[in-house]
Amino acid sequence: MDAGTRRGIIDGAACMLILLLLGSPAAAQDAKKSNYLTDIALCNGTDHAPPEARVNGCTALIASGHGKTAALAIAYNNRGNAYAAKGDYDRAIQDFDQSINLNPTYVKAFNNRGVAYLKKGEYDLAIKALDGAIQLNPSYGSAFANRARAYLKKHEYDRAARDYDEAIRLEPNLEAVWSGRCWTQAILGALEAALGDCNKALQLASNNAATYDSRGLIYLKMGKFDAAIDDYSSALQLDPKLASALYGRGLARLRTGDKAGSGADIALAKTIQVKIGNDFTRYGVQ
Repeated sequence: MDAGTRRGIIDGAACMLILLLLGSPAAAQDAKKSNYLTDIALCNGTDHAPPEARVNGCTALIASGHGKTAALAIAYNNRGNAYAAKGDYDRAIQDFDQSINLNPTYVKAFNNRGVAYLKKGEYDLAIKALDGAIQLNPSYGSAFANRARAYLKKHEYDRAARDYDEAIRLEPNLEAVWSGRCWTQAILGALEAALGDCNKALQLASNNAATYDSRGLIYLKMGKFDAAIDDYSSALQLDPKLASALYGRGLARLRTGDKAGSGADIALAKTIQVKIGNDFTRYGVQ
C-alpha cells in the first residue's frame, strides 16, 4: 500500500486543558454559570465528539479570554486536530502554527503540524516540522514514525527504515510502526525481516488492510503466490478499493496461471490508480 494511505499518528487532546483553564475556584464558578465546562469537554474531544463540535468548543475557549498561554496553545492544537479530522489541513496548520507561537516547546503541535503537511503532500515541510518535534523530545516515537512516512513518500527508504527502527525502540506497542517498517523492509528486499514485522503488526491489530497488503507484497516477492493471493484477498475484504492489493493479487494470479482473474484484478486496479504498475516496478516487482 502506498505510504500516503497509511495512518499518521496524531497526538490528541490534552486533559491538562481543564486544569489550566479551571485553575481557581473563581474560574470554576464562571464555568458553571456558562457553558465553559461543555466547551472544554468538546475541545478535548470527550465522548468522541464530532470534529465540528470540537472546532466550536475550542473556538469558544479561544474567544473567551480565559486561561493561561499554555492553555490557549493546547486549545489551538486541539482545534487543529479537529480541522485535520475534517480534511481542512490549511486551517489545521494555521492553528498548529499559532499553538507553537504561543508555546514554542509544545512538542505535540510540531508533530501534528507535520502530519497535516504529510496529508497535504508537502513532504519536505512535514519532515521539517517533525524534525522540530524530535529535537524537542528525542524520545518521541510517534514523531519518528510520522517522519518515516514522509521519507517513504519521497522514496527515501533507507531513511524511513532508520526512523522506523527508532520508533519501534521507543514505542514497540504501536501497531503502526511495525506495519510501516514491514512495508519499508518489503520494498528494500529484506523479506524475512519484513515478514516478522508484518506478523507482529497483525498480532497487535488484525484488521489493518495495509498490513495484509504489505505481507502480500512480501509473499509475492518470495514467489509464494498462493499465500500472496490469500493476504491480498484479506486486505480487499477490509478495503475493497485498495489498488495495490488488487494489482498485487492480479500479478500473483498471473503467476499461478489464472489469466482471467489476473486480468480482472489488474484492470480494476488501474481504474482506481492509473500508474499503479509504475509503483510495483519501483517495489521491485515486474
